[in-house]
Order: sequence, then C-alpha cells, then structure tokens
Amino acid sequence: MLFGAQHIERYLATDGQEGHDWQGTTAALLTTKGRRTGKQHTTPLIYQRYGDTYLVVASKGGAPQPPEWFLNLEANPEVEFQVLGERFKARARTATAAEKPDMWRVMAAAWPAYDDYQKKTSREIPVVVLERV
Repeated sequence: MLFGAQHIERYLATDGQEGHDWQGTTAALLTTKGRRTGKQHTTPLIYQRYGDTYLVVASKGGAPQPPEWFLNLEANPEVEFQVLGERFKARARTATAAEKPDMWRVMAAAWPAYDDYQKKTSREIPVVVLERV
C-alpha cells in the first residue's frame, strides 16, 4: 500500500501506473505553491472527474483544521494536477453551496469515509473544483 512520499515517488516514476488505483478508488497528484515558503508541495489525493473538471475533497480525515494543501491553494489557486501520465495546470476553487451537494455525492461514492469525516468535525469540509487553464 502506497502512502505519502512513497506514493508520490511511485506515481511520478510510473506515470501513475502505480498509485493511480488506490484502495478501491483513484488518486492523482496535486501540486500547490506553499503560501509561506513559495516551494512546490505535491500531495496524492482521491479525485473524480466531474464533466470537464476534477474534484478533490479537503477532508484531512475530519480534523478540525483543513489540510495544508487547501490553505496553499486558497492563497494561490494556480496549481498543477497529474492524472496518470497527464500533468496540467489548473485553477482551484471551492465548490459553491449550490454545486456542493451533487459534487459531494460523487466524491462520497468514490470514498464513502468522507461522510464519516464530515460527521467528526464541525468544519464544513470543502469540495475543491479543479479547472484546466
């Protein structure tokens, strides 16, 4: 089972042949610019296609604070996203209140634990929409 740095390393080395299919769902790599350091940070995340966009969830397992990658993209929404061997620039935004219910259903179908994560926290867990630029 791949996690963290090893997941990123194998994903990059194999164009996602190792790491894309992960625990019964699909994973991609999101690269953000650090809001304090300006350094690039890559994170493997569960994703789903949604029309012409891609969705990820800023759950951090239901922790009270959002994940660092989410704080980074709030500060700089220009990101890089890699699905299998395809790497592209994207603009990240949080799903609107009108969009979120359907997008959440899509993501919870891909990873049912998202519903449990939301129950663990009073924080509204965002769905992030990635649009190619």
